[in-house]
Amino acid sequence: MALLNILRYPDPRLHKIAAPVTEFGTDRLRKLVADMAETMYDAPGVGLAATQVDVHERVVTIDVSEAQDKLIVFINPEITWASDEKQVYDEGCLSVPGVYDGVERPAQVKVRAFDVDGKEFNIDADGLLAVCIQHEMDHLMGKVFVEYLSPLKRNRIKAKLQKEERGMARDAAQRSARR
Repeated sequence: MALLNILRYPDPRLHKIAAPVTEFGTDRLRKLVADMAETMYDAPGVGLAATQVDVHERVVTIDVSEAQDKLIVFINPEITWASDEKQVYDEGCLSVPGVYDGVERPAQVKVRAFDVDGKEFNIDADGLLAVCIQHEMDHLMGKVFVEYLSPLKRNRIKAKLQKEERGMARDAAQRSARR
């Protein structure tokens, strides 16, 4: 297993729409899922979409358990039903580090997906799991949660993250120059 590089907003690759997985049970798919899970746990996060690691396939890993021991892998997930009732959750994102804000989404969803072997399953979700599924599925459609926020908030977040990115690049260059 290997830690993968998580793309940071506003990287344009976060806006690519993921293609459906067509081959199941392959070593490549198993490695991708294992590496995504390791990356998600290490970050630490509760969900990760393949888009966030620059793999544009419909693969999501989620674990909202307290002990982080209940990994769910969703391949080609599809929401088959969403409640009319909405809820607002403070969401964060591994691609938008340090930023949390309220996003309104359906309170409950039903999802159909496949596991790594291509076996179909259905899940009814509410609470944090429902939020996480919808958030990660947005990534597969090229959407980042900050796009639900006002343009003013979104621009402030973008500027802050770009400034941090420049600072990290400058620090790396200085460390390299000292060697």
